[in-house]
Amino acid sequence: MPPKPRSQGTRKTPPSKGDDRRNLLLFGLGGIAVVAVALVALAFTVGGGSGGSGDARAALEQAGCTLNATPSLAGVHTVTTPSGTSPKWNTVPPTSGPHYEIPVVYGIYDEPVYQAQLVHNLEHGAIAVQYGEDVPQATIDELKSFTQDHTRGTVLAPYPALGDKIALGAWVVPDPSKPDEGTAYLAKCTAFDEAAFSAFFSAYQFQGPERFPPDSLLPGRS
Repeated sequence: MPPKPRSQGTRKTPPSKGDDRRNLLLFGLGGIAVVAVALVALAFTVGGGSGGSGDARAALEQAGCTLNATPSLAGVHTVTTPSGTSPKWNTVPPTSGPHYEIPVVYGIYDEPVYQAQLVHNLEHGAIAVQYGEDVPQATIDELKSFTQDHTRGTVLAPYPALGDKIALGAWVVPDPSKPDEGTAYLAKCTAFDEAAFSAFFSAYQFQGPERFPPDSLLPGRS
């Protein structure tokens, strides 16, 4: 009997140039997708959560508010008494710079608080909501209700000199290792607008030069 033919195995067809081009295209698209995801994540982080500074400005201006961004001042403890002030403060109310060594206790106040202490809260990533002496009681009640829904890292208090305006202050530093390279944000509104206030909180809260965990900035604590 003639010997059986030996198996030659399965022959592999060498890839064509078209296959190479297709594989390179797929690889390139995959790389682009990875980069896009990374950029979105970075934008989310820098923007401070679901909102960003651009979103906050648009929401505030739509509500009739103004938003000023001022280069922040160095956070030094050169104010030696809680009731003291600093000639270096460059916004009214102050939003960054020299302050007293002990912050205000977080919560809702019916009397003005010491600004030298409140600036220290902002350094820790808090937001200060203050209202003038001509703001209607109905609006103050809205502010209190809003603050009760945003208790972490928030101080609400009167600031008579604001007149009929409400001020929201925040001190933001993109890189906490460079605490002197930040921005102080101050919004002023003549009415309460939940969407605008929420956008401000989302964009700027918990991003101070000294990053304290949000759960440590609770009512009754300083």
